[in-house]
Amino acid sequence: MGSLMDFLTVFTQPQLLALVGVGTFAGVYVGAIPGLSVTMAVSILISFTFSWDVYPAISLMIGIYMGGVYGGSRTAILLNIPGAPSAIATALDGYPMAKRGEAGTAIGVTTVMSFIGGFIGIGVLALAAPMVSDFALRFQPRDYMLLAILGILLVGSLSQGSLVKGIFAGALGIAIGAVGRDPLTFTERFTFDLQLMEGGISFIAVMIGMFGVSEALLQLHHVDKAAVRQKISRVVPSIATVKKHLPLSVQTSTIGVVIGALPGTGGDIAALMAYDHAKRVTKDPERPFGEGAMEGLVAPETANNAAVGGAFIPMMTLGIPGDAVTAIMIGALFIHGLNPGPMLMIDKPDMFWFIVGCLVMANFFMLLFGLTGIRLFTKIVEMPRSVLIPLIMLLSIVGAYAVNNSVSDVYWMLGFGVFGYFMRHYGYPLGPVILGVILSRLLDDNWRRAIITEREDLGLFFKGVFASPLSTVLLVAVILIFVSQTPIWARAKAKLLNRKERVQ
Repeated sequence: MGSLMDFLTVFTQPQLLALVGVGTFAGVYVGAIPGLSVTMAVSILISFTFSWDVYPAISLMIGIYMGGVYGGSRTAILLNIPGAPSAIATALDGYPMAKRGEAGTAIGVTTVMSFIGGFIGIGVLALAAPMVSDFALRFQPRDYMLLAILGILLVGSLSQGSLVKGIFAGALGIAIGAVGRDPLTFTERFTFDLQLMEGGISFIAVMIGMFGVSEALLQLHHVDKAAVRQKISRVVPSIATVKKHLPLSVQTSTIGVVIGALPGTGGDIAALMAYDHAKRVTKDPERPFGEGAMEGLVAPETANNAAVGGAFIPMMTLGIPGDAVTAIMIGALFIHGLNPGPMLMIDKPDMFWFIVGCLVMANFFMLLFGLTGIRLFTKIVEMPRSVLIPLIMLLSIVGAYAVNNSVSDVYWMLGFGVFGYFMRHYGYPLGPVILGVILSRLLDDNWRRAIITEREDLGLFFKGVFASPLSTVLLVAVILIFVSQTPIWARAKAKLLNRKERVQ
């Protein structure tokens, strides 16, 4: 009974309810602006909420977190500029839908599916937190390394066409992510003795440049072309549409929860893995992936919102952050005299159930704010290109500068924008570049941790891989995904299908 009352606290106190609502509203629009990350917004909030009671402070932070994860999909669909890394996969099919005049449908689907994914993540947090956190604890550095390799091999899903071009783009992203001082030895890597490069290259600047500026440059070829009128007759997807995609949303939400519960990963990796899963299990999409497939919206949006609940699992049960935002929230709880971890569940179970209640309420507010204001938002893509192109450039410059208040990030953003334009012109995909930058640190750090643990002996390293069932499963998955993307596999699959047809 006590747990139920703690859960209902946020529903019964108007002040807390209002703070969750204000936070979610702010999060949706902060998440939609490239460069203004949820992590930055929550970290700024700590200084403002320092003197508050713990319940109001946490209510506002959770609202911003939940709204911000969803908000990144808005500009991804409308302008092909992901508001957050977790929206990169959403842009692959959302933007082609906007170009067809279906931006309202795309935003409606992403909102409802984000709502479903968020609830599945919260449900797992409430019912199975200790079990999932125990599973996450079994991951060794070698497992995180294999997970990063698995993510990088998703280039086959992100590259529409040549796998070789996709691999090149992914390798380029890893190289960009390695620029700067080595975090372990502090030696310079790929800096060419330039002080400007010692701090590394912001992946936000790379992402905004590759997607935003390159899109503006491509639009210059069609500056006199009339804008596509958007169909906003039906925003909320039909029950039949939701039922059709519900099995896929449950599968990808499960991916989101598990990836979200792994410390140091988050919604961006979850969304990309879910997108790859959708491509593999969807037999006959109404449109090809990358050209406006509805499944290409359902998978990443359910996964990245389910990852929110997943990220709270290790935070609440073990005191280990699931992602950057929960790391900041751990700091906020410490400031308010609480100690996240196993003892919090015993000494302050009311806090656990209060957080679950806030997440549920924030999810409802996300649905409400997500389905309102769509008509106004879609006017963005109906603007004349002579207005839209400068708007994209302005958003890109503001977003790149806002991350570190650095003009050099703006230069990097513009440079990668021009480079991205030429990549798109010659048929090279941009998604694998961003994926490589994001996963570069995860791969590098955990490879070295794993090999140092085994005293730099490759034999011991592989012995450890085969001795661990989890590592073995991940290694087999890496091999299978790699083989499945080769021409040999495609030919073998075609021959097998032909034999089955002959037998029938």
